[in-house]
Amino acid sequence: MEPAPVTHIARWDLDKTYLRTEFDTLRDLVKTALERADEKRSHPGASAVIRELQTAGVEIHVLSGSPEQMRGRLEAKLRLDGIRFASLTLKPNLENLLKLRFRSLRGQLGYKLPSLLKMRALVEPESREVLVGDDAEADAFIYALYADLAAGRVHADLLLALMQVDRCHPDEIADAMNAARRLEQGPAVERILIHLDQQTPPSDFDVYGSRLVPFYNYFQAALVLAEDGLLTNEGLLRVGTDLVLQHRFDGDALVRSYLELARRGHLHGRNLDALEGALDRWPIADSRRVPPSGLGTSRPLTSGLDEIHALGRRMAELRAAAATAPTRAPVRIPDYLSIVSQHNRRRR
Repeated sequence: MEPAPVTHIARWDLDKTYLRTEFDTLRDLVKTALERADEKRSHPGASAVIRELQTAGVEIHVLSGSPEQMRGRLEAKLRLDGIRFASLTLKPNLENLLKLRFRSLRGQLGYKLPSLLKMRALVEPESREVLVGDDAEADAFIYALYADLAAGRVHADLLLALMQVDRCHPDEIADAMNAARRLEQGPAVERILIHLDQQTPPSDFDVYGSRLVPFYNYFQAALVLAEDGLLTNEGLLRVGTDLVLQHRFDGDALVRSYLELARRGHLHGRNLDALEGALDRWPIADSRRVPPSGLGTSRPLTSGLDEIHALGRRMAELRAAAATAPTRAPVRIPDYLSIVSQHNRRRR
């Protein structure tokens, strides 16, 4: 009897990961709360990556620190972008306010970690996850901790200590501890992707090992997902074409995106043969799918396709970079206690 196919799940943050959100001042917060769905801007290429994950059969789950009161506008924005999500979890900040849990208004560990642990219990144990966040708050720390808890590399006593040091509310600590005890342990998380919205040096994330990839743009995210086998090479080219046609990327930017990731040791050329074959066929099989339905183009289609073929013209350069990519440190357990007080920039 053949084993059942593995379900893949992408858990996606919103603010500064998917949406171009500002929340550093009270004015920013008010503006964000009042924006209509059609006024909210997504990061270039983010919606294209999610649509391609959907096409590949990956379930999309959204976990955001945005307040529950914004649900209607956020759902409308995601629908406008063609995003079908299996779940949308938002922060209960009105409840936090009414219960005088002021630290919880900005804190992320006490909200996101219990949420992740509870959601994990709702999926098949064999399911594999990709976690996508940003460098503006605590996503890298929380995602890595969640991955290590799910895999059984971190135990309840350390979880308790971490949440106490982070001054999480007792209810949040109890939720996390109960969810962790019910967790069926296994290798849940395959990849963590962190969008460098704040231009944090990628080396700051070396402590989390090779599983975590910091990225500057969504073509880089698509490159990693394609090499991991979660995006087809045709899907990767559709993401690149979206960036070229809608967001003024050019062929050189696409090539530089690959080279920069390879030089940091995050790409090793495992799919370059298949990508070259897809480029040879591009766009004959998929021309009607470029650009995405309902979106206008900002440059001629023929010009945009020529930019995509820069990847093929410079394939030797991509292969050389992949062949000399450094080997990164394997997944390891960070010293969570030493970094817990520094993980949440927004609260500081």
